[in-house]
Amino acid sequence: MKPKYKRVLIKLSGEALAGESGHGLDENVVSGVVEQIYKIHEMGVQVGLVIGGGNFWRGRQGKQMDRTTADHMGMLATVMNSLAMMDALEQRGIPTRVQTALIMTSVAEPYILRKTLHHFEKGRVVIMACGTGNPYFSTDTAAALRACEIQADVVLMAKNVDGIYDSDPKLNPNAKKYSHIKYLDIIKNGIKAMDTTAATMCMENNIPVLAFGLDAKDSIIRAVFGDISGTVIDNN
Repeated sequence: MKPKYKRVLIKLSGEALAGESGHGLDENVVSGVVEQIYKIHEMGVQVGLVIGGGNFWRGRQGKQMDRTTADHMGMLATVMNSLAMMDALEQRGIPTRVQTALIMTSVAEPYILRKTLHHFEKGRVVIMACGTGNPYFSTDTAAALRACEIQADVVLMAKNVDGIYDSDPKLNPNAKKYSHIKYLDIIKNGIKAMDTTAATMCMENNIPVLAFGLDAKDSIIRAVFGDISGTVIDNN
């Protein structure tokens, strides 16, 4: 049985990588993600990664801070996660490159699309850090933008909940989970699980998103095969 997708953009929630502690990195969670990426990489799937930074810093924490400064701090948090993930992947024998939207050549390459595509051709995983490099844009938007640029078949959105609901399932026990939802409905109903800029970008470029819980067994592998009970977001 072959994977459903050839090239994927995996969006990992920083909070999901923190595990139950909610902060920092849980080594067991990271190693579980690495093992799954190893398996799909061995199947020939080309993997791009965008990782959030919420396990270290979220812009809304800096309520008294200038928004641009707070957002740049969030970008740096994504670099911490990206370097940690690169190290873990390479220890597993997976060639990996980190590229950043902010220039910091001492620790990573600058994001250049042609270099990214070259790395895919050479069988490398590419981690794209620092969001879009601009304040006021989330890492969801960065994932959508990079997915469009690399012409990914799908965005796999690995979250700390098992899909998209009509309200926060942690606050509302009667929240309804969607198995499928259109981008237009995400935008019209103001559903917060995916920001509207990211939804609009994927909608206009016809790239589907599959949102699922990272903690489910073999969730990333199953998502690559299209066999997981998350939420599909598309134009259909």
